[in-house]
Amino acid sequence: MMISAREHFPQFTPAEYLEWEARQDLRYEYIEGRVRPIADETVERIINPAIKLSTMLQEQLRGTVCRVFGDRVKVQILESNSFCYPDPSVSGDVHDRSANNFITHPYTIVEVVSPSTEAYDRGKKFGLYRSVPSLQEYVLISTDLMHVDIHRQRSPGIWEFSSYSAGSVVELTSVNFSFEIDRIYEPVGVEPAE
Repeated sequence: MMISAREHFPQFTPAEYLEWEARQDLRYEYIEGRVRPIADETVERIINPAIKLSTMLQEQLRGTVCRVFGDRVKVQILESNSFCYPDPSVSGDVHDRSANNFITHPYTIVEVVSPSTEAYDRGKKFGLYRSVPSLQEYVLISTDLMHVDIHRQRSPGIWEFSSYSAGSVVELTSVNFSFEIDRIYEPVGVEPAE
């Protein structure tokens, strides 16, 4: 039985959510005791920039203690007892080395934002992620324009904002990696930001 996005979900404990979600065909986030379905977006428009960046990060981090996790691995936010699905995420923490379903100490979290997810990704979801002590960078990749925004934690609770558009070199300081923004948009064909 498939549950639609409009149906009411029961309140779960974290353990009940993990057990329940493992049996579902679709992915669901767990936010402060409530289940939230993942937005249903088209694969080509949403996934390709994340796949390109994930591939580049894997190459960059090969031979290091860092591991790149794909969009099927949740981030557990201990402070709010929540689980969110980012697009790629990166962790080098010993607690996350053998993770399969969720990690707890990401350094970098990437979200590919679309018009239907942008408010949530920039608002509530970023608010949840900010409470993860290990998080150094939160990367937002636009699907409408060739545009990337990065929030960097410079010191505990102090976040700095950087914005990149067509022709820019994007810097991910958390993993010591820079790339031309055009590289993640090559197969997608979005318009440059004006």
